[in-house]
Amino acid sequence: MYWLSIILSTFAAMKKLISILLVFFPAFSMAQGQTDHNFEVAKNLDIFNNVYKNLDLLYVDTLNPKDVIGTGINAMLRRLDPYTEYYAQDETKNLRMMLTGKYAGIGALIRKHQKLNRVVIDEPYANMPAAEAGLQKGDIILSIDDTLMTDKEVSFVSSHLRGEPGTSFLLKVMRPSTGKLMNFKITRRNIKLPELPYYGMREGNIGYINFNSFTQESAKEVRRAFVDLKKQGATSLIFDLRNNGGGSESEAVDIVNLWVPKGVTVVDNRGKVKQASHVYKTRLEPTDTVMPVVVLVNGESASASEITSGALQDLDRAVILGTRTYGKGLVQIPIDLPYNTNMKVTTSKYYIPSGRCIQAINYKQGSTGYREHIPDSLTKVFYTAGGREVRDGGGIKPDVEVKADTIPNIAFYLSASGQDSTEVMFDYVVDYIAKHPTIAEPAKFHLTDADWEEFKARVIKSGFTYDPVSKKQFDELVKTAKFEGYYDDAKPAFDNLEQKLNHDVAFDLEKHKAVLLQILESDIIAHYYYQSGAIEAGLNSDKQLKEAERLLKNPEEYRKLLAPQKPKETSSLIKIDKKPIGNISLKQKKLEIFSALS
Repeated sequence: MYWLSIILSTFAAMKKLISILLVFFPAFSMAQGQTDHNFEVAKNLDIFNNVYKNLDLLYVDTLNPKDVIGTGINAMLRRLDPYTEYYAQDETKNLRMMLTGKYAGIGALIRKHQKLNRVVIDEPYANMPAAEAGLQKGDIILSIDDTLMTDKEVSFVSSHLRGEPGTSFLLKVMRPSTGKLMNFKITRRNIKLPELPYYGMREGNIGYINFNSFTQESAKEVRRAFVDLKKQGATSLIFDLRNNGGGSESEAVDIVNLWVPKGVTVVDNRGKVKQASHVYKTRLEPTDTVMPVVVLVNGESASASEITSGALQDLDRAVILGTRTYGKGLVQIPIDLPYNTNMKVTTSKYYIPSGRCIQAINYKQGSTGYREHIPDSLTKVFYTAGGREVRDGGGIKPDVEVKADTIPNIAFYLSASGQDSTEVMFDYVVDYIAKHPTIAEPAKFHLTDADWEEFKARVIKSGFTYDPVSKKQFDELVKTAKFEGYYDDAKPAFDNLEQKLNHDVAFDLEKHKAVLLQILESDIIAHYYYQSGAIEAGLNSDKQLKEAERLLKNPEEYRKLLAPQKPKETSSLIKIDKKPIGNISLKQKKLEIFSALS
């Protein structure tokens, strides 16, 4: 018995020692891991510092530290994700504009006219200095003060049109319709991009709001528009988030709050550090919690647009219609760096009310950083407040999928600047404007048959050509057939197909007449009624909008789409809380490559 008690007590002591070691060694391992990480950071920073010092000392040419080190910083950030970005001192204004939607300038889009090889005015904004001074689409920019602009690129001209608010300059242009040289004295102002370019009433007491950017204070603009539409008699609403690249997370929460009660969780940010984690809840009394709402989305609806549409879907508060959204489930914050530089850093992922994260792409770190699209087969099922199934990853899948009409290749080449084209469409619009002091209101304006025939004749006379996709693919097929030895036997078939694929510009113009007329009319209307008029006119031929209107005119079908399904334990989503919302996230805004804001 004595020996047995010794053995048992020894065994108990060993168990205790093992349990202590099991607690100690993980902590030791974690501490050791952190020490190793810190050592690797210090070691590699020291190596980088010494590499640059030796280059600066020994390299055959003098180094530009801003370019060389800036390139190194950007190369490092490219290994992470596309939203973590560095802003040098002269680029911080771009970050500010991204956050606020504001800049100081004249309020106009400019573009390069390829045929003239000059920068021209493309579209002045309503109630902005460019429009108030009398600048028009097509005006050729010759000089700004004493600096010639005739051989400059868009970015150079844009940087000279911008400046401190309140400063004035002399702008010299040539108006192509008259050939006259014109001088304008323009005073720069703080320009705020129109985040809500148009709203109005549609047939059947349906309100419509076009919203294109979640900038600071934009939720107040949406609220004002919504209240105004209700006063005009709106009994249902279409909220258009197509092509909206996102922006402020808190603005998205406040917009959801228009239709959702106070205290409801809209989005939950989860990051590595405590400061990056935050739960955003609605903080105000709603404007309307029962009005039927359809939200329009597409593949360019991202970030805050996905928070808004995803939260309204998860809470069964709106029907989402269109095509699958972009799939950006990451959150960024701005960080101030020395010498007036900045960085935008991805600090967390966000989760909408069902608990899902809609990030579509995994960004793998390491020496061979790459991106991996999450396949649908690996996504997980979550549930809305009413028990409807929704999935994470891959953006927001609409409740009703309606694909937009595609733009034919000929329309793209005729309308897009930067292409090897004759700018024939742009020039036709400029000439039309010169001949017509006024036009009908946006919803009623249409080009006549005579106008169309004139445009078609100008296109053909200009010698316009374009590359149809089918011809390119045919050429690739011929190369493959020759390589594999099938071409000679199939040559008659190839010759016959090639003849059919050779495009006839006159034939293609007639074939795609309806689409080309819409583009022409939109550009013309924008001159007289600005962006709001062009949007209003475009709604008449908008397939997705028409389906949204049809749905809202059929209340039973609308209710059926949002009808509760079999209850799930995870579907109790609405939690009341009075905590205020927190800081602002950033958007990744895609800019048009063929124009610049000035």
